[in-house]
Amino acid sequence: MARATFIGFLAVAMWAMLALLTAASGSMPPFQLAAITFAIGTGVGLVARLFTGGGDAAPIPPAVWLIGIGGLFGYHFFYFTALRNAPAVEASLIAYLWPLFIVLGSALMPGERLRWFHVTGALLGLAGTFLIVTGGSGLAFDGRYAFGYAMAGACAFLWSGYSLLSRRFPSVPTSIVTWFCLATALLSLACHLALEDTVWPTDSSQWMAILGLGLMPVGAAFYAWDYGVKHGNIQVLGAASYAAPLLSTLVLIGAGTAQATPQIVAACLLITAGAVLAAKSLLFGGRAKE
Repeated sequence: MARATFIGFLAVAMWAMLALLTAASGSMPPFQLAAITFAIGTGVGLVARLFTGGGDAAPIPPAVWLIGIGGLFGYHFFYFTALRNAPAVEASLIAYLWPLFIVLGSALMPGERLRWFHVTGALLGLAGTFLIVTGGSGLAFDGRYAFGYAMAGACAFLWSGYSLLSRRFPSVPTSIVTWFCLATALLSLACHLALEDTVWPTDSSQWMAILGLGLMPVGAAFYAWDYGVKHGNIQVLGAASYAAPLLSTLVLIGAGTAQATPQIVAACLLITAGAVLAAKSLLFGGRAKE
């Protein structure tokens, strides 16, 4: 379980590159970018099959297809819709309720037991994320953006639901994510053709950023996450997922496109403490006490 949890956290680490690589990819519309990067992510799965010999020999239950395609495409569809209909700060914070939903929802899963340190760790992570997203300032929820807020809430619900329900099918090989990525690429292309104007990168550096997106945060990360949520500690992964916005901010600071602030330091402490607390039974061994 510890190994699978670590593999799942690798997805969180790769998602930390999302903001930097997206910014470096130029002004390509979101659905066009999703179509291209998920196509690359499909290639990641196909190449992996060449080396592992992995395949989907057993019939895949229809529910798995619904969960997988609905999770990957649905999250991105609702997230892009939220950003078009609500301020980015509020929409992002609402969408990032999914780690907390995973921790709380895990109590409903067979063989799982929700304990106080899982919930407390997730709440500390949420507090740290609040500091990062808002910069320490308050939020101003406006009723005019209710539709956008609802779309952001749908993001959180869909991704947490995808993560939790995937755990109910541990025998389904992670290679199935290849076809989830392909379906998401095709659906994103359809949305792009219907809703957006096509914009192509202007130089090789933007193409390299797009390639990086497809290989890692929109590629290998989804395979690692699938394996982690199926075989790892779901409560620890949920709480540790709050490290993604922190790591993303640290990457931006390292790249010189963001500045370190007292809020970032406080967020670092909150998220780290939350992750360690949620994972205390995994890190320190022994039977966790309530």
